[in-house]
Amino acid sequence: MPPVIAVAPCRTLPDYEESVRRAGGAPRILDYEADPVDRVVSWCAGILLPGGIDVDPARYGEAPHPTVAETSPARDEYEMALIRAALAADVPLLAICRGMQILNVAAGGTLVQDIPSQITTLVPHAVNVPKHAIAHEVWVTPDSLLWALMRESIEAGDALKVNSRHHQSVRRPADGFKVTATAPDGIVEAIERTGSRFCLGVQWHPENFWRSGEFRPLFEGFVAACTK
Repeated sequence: MPPVIAVAPCRTLPDYEESVRRAGGAPRILDYEADPVDRVVSWCAGILLPGGIDVDPARYGEAPHPTVAETSPARDEYEMALIRAALAADVPLLAICRGMQILNVAAGGTLVQDIPSQITTLVPHAVNVPKHAIAHEVWVTPDSLLWALMRESIEAGDALKVNSRHHQSVRRPADGFKVTATAPDGIVEAIERTGSRFCLGVQWHPENFWRSGEFRPLFEGFVAACTK
């Protein structure tokens, strides 16, 4: 039987679901009311945190920047509780875009609220269409989990080409996490939690490549960790 992967709800689920299926997992979409966090952690083999709207800056002790247009207290609260329970139980976690941001916040880190107005950069971090358009490269730390999973696609020793659709990013990584990829402008593009079975966050959207398979190794590595 394929491992059951709990997927936190968001508005655009099909690409996440198909990416999990093609990697050998069985996705199950969570419901805030029907799936209490303690029960989820008891039955799932792993948890996928998808992209979506901004994390409320109050969650990391800041007033909102004018560009923070939409947040969801219910989603923040549920996902933060889910993350903390998963980390405590060492349930494998794969976090994508907003997922990486809420993972970092739940563990005690902070975010850049708006890259365009708070960071001086010429790197395009918001290339919205097409979803799989390559926006820039990221520089991957050798010997990291991300490097091990994506080594066949990494060019020139450390460069990996990615898509990008975000205006927030990790500022201060939470204790126990290390940065394992950055954009050329220094924006954090991946974090990992040392000592966990599998705990990886990426800022881009690997799920958009399920047809062509460029980032299938990420999902296959995640699903493999969920089978152990």
